[in-house]
Amino acid sequence: MSTLATPLSHEAAHPVQVRVEPALEHRNRLTTAFRLLLALPHLILVGGPVAAAVSWTWSAEGDAERDWVSGGGVLGAAAAVVTIIVWFAILFTGRHPEGLRTFVAFYLRWRVRAAAYLTLLRDEYPPFGDGPYPASLELRAPDAERDKLGVAFRLVLAIPHLIVVWALGVAWAFTTLVAWVAILLTGRYPAGLYHFGEGVLRWTTRVEAYLFLLHDTYPPFSLE
Repeated sequence: MSTLATPLSHEAAHPVQVRVEPALEHRNRLTTAFRLLLALPHLILVGGPVAAAVSWTWSAEGDAERDWVSGGGVLGAAAAVVTIIVWFAILFTGRHPEGLRTFVAFYLRWRVRAAAYLTLLRDEYPPFGDGPYPASLELRAPDAERDKLGVAFRLVLAIPHLIVVWALGVAWAFTTLVAWVAILLTGRYPAGLYHFGEGVLRWTTRVEAYLFLLHDTYPPFSLE
């Protein structure tokens, strides 16, 4: 797999970095109360915070297409089709078509912003598409020859992460519900729950980027 020179830490070394500007105090109780309804347009387009790849992987009896739509939204379904094309392209040519990479990266950046909003990490309404937002995703393109063997068995290699991300997603749903009540009552997001949610968003996004073949660096088992 691809390696990076002189890594300083998991955060510095990994090609997928998710950053959320903390927002613990003086939260907007009104938009928090109706957050799910307000986020619905984004949910339709890019899905919810639980990894689309997990729902697709664990689908049964030919329901994969339906689960991509429900897990990753309309654009997630398109990204899935693009990833299949990219899989063949890398195996046969060793190259990731730039236009296809740009589309999937666009989808993931949008998804991170929408997930941060839905899970109450931020109160600002996310833009439709690209645009400035206090929750951001940075993707570094592979700086070495693509690992064809790792690409060929990408889904198998990701299974341990898929299991962990599924469990973390369940826990995140519970902590977000607790945070929702806390914000409505106190106007504050508990710090411990906030950092956990941010960590799950980071972990999940790294796994999705790995499955979408945007890079070959294996994701760390870490919320950091």
